Amino acid sequence: MTTLSDFDAVGIDGRPVPLKQYQGQVVLVVNTASACGFTPQFAGLQALHERYAPQGLVVLGFPCNQFGRQDPGSNDEIAQFCERNYGVGFPMMSKVDVNGAAADPIFKWLTRAAPGLLGTTAVKWNFTKFLVGKDGRVLRRYAPQEAPAALSKDIEAALAA
Repeated sequence: MTTLSDFDAVGIDGRPVPLKQYQGQVVLVVNTASACGFTPQFAGLQALHERYAPQGLVVLGFPCNQFGRQDPGSNDEIAQFCERNYGVGFPMMSKVDVNGAAADPIFKWLTRAAPGLLGTTAVKWNFTKFLVGKDGRVLRRYAPQEAPAALSKDIEAALAA
C-alpha cells in the first residue's frame, strides 16, 4: 500500500523534502497559485496552520501554473509573494504539474486515491485540497471553492483519530 510517506518532494528553496518526516501527522496538501481568484485562501490555510499545527497538522502548498497560467513566477518569487501578502509559514514546495504526463507523482497518487466529482482523477483548478490522515492515507478531497475554514471539523476528527 502506498502512503504519503512513500514520496519525496522538493521544497520551494530547492532542497529535498522527504515526506516521511510527516509520518504520524495529519497533512493537508493543496495545489496553489499566486494570481487566482482563490489566492486569498492562503490566509485561511495559514489560519489552519496556526490553529492546528501544535496538534499535528501540516499544510503543504504545491504551486502550480497549469490553470490559466496563474502562477508564472519563479519559486523565489512565489515564496516572497506568499510570505509578504499572506504571512505563509507552512511549508511550500517547488512548482509542480498536477495533471498530465508530467504530473508530480504525489498528485497522481492523491487523485487516484480520492477521485473528484463523477470519479474524475484530474485536478480541476487551483486550491484543490487533499486531507491525509496520520496513517498516510488520503481521507478526503475538497473542491477549490471550499474555504479552508470549512475543513476544520474534518481536520479535528483526523487529529483525534
